[in-house]
Amino acid sequence: MMKKITLAVAALAVTGAAFAQQALKPEDAIKYRQSGYAYMSWSMSKIKANLEGTYDKEQVILAANTIAAIANSGMGALYVPGSEKNVKGVKTRVKPEFFTKQQEVGKLALAFNQEANELARVAATGDAAAVKAQFGKVGGTCKACHDDFRIKD
Repeated sequence: MMKKITLAVAALAVTGAAFAQQALKPEDAIKYRQSGYAYMSWSMSKIKANLEGTYDKEQVILAANTIAAIANSGMGALYVPGSEKNVKGVKTRVKPEFFTKQQEVGKLALAFNQEANELARVAATGDAAAVKAQFGKVGGTCKACHDDFRIKD
């Protein structure tokens, strides 16, 4: 029974996401992707706090799974035409080059997804040293994209 409910909810989520993407306004796309990245940043800070303080395996697992889920969520669909610039009072920090250098962006996104998935796998082991090493790799993929495609504050 639970499996059927889970499948039904997943089907509705996919259908809803597909419908939402069809009518996605650039200003909404910017807001949604910023929300996703903010939530991911919060999860990264939770892992960092655990690595610097008392290590709580369960907190780290939850945060790592969140990062992996966001990495695999298809957020690339939120980079719609018109969202490469500020629109209707909604500001973006993405450089226009993000939209023209798709092969380079794809490589960075793939690296991020792989490292985020590995972080979730490593977090499940409870090995704080391994988490710390993998956390650095995830952060490195974030930095690589920011260096090339994010407008500096």
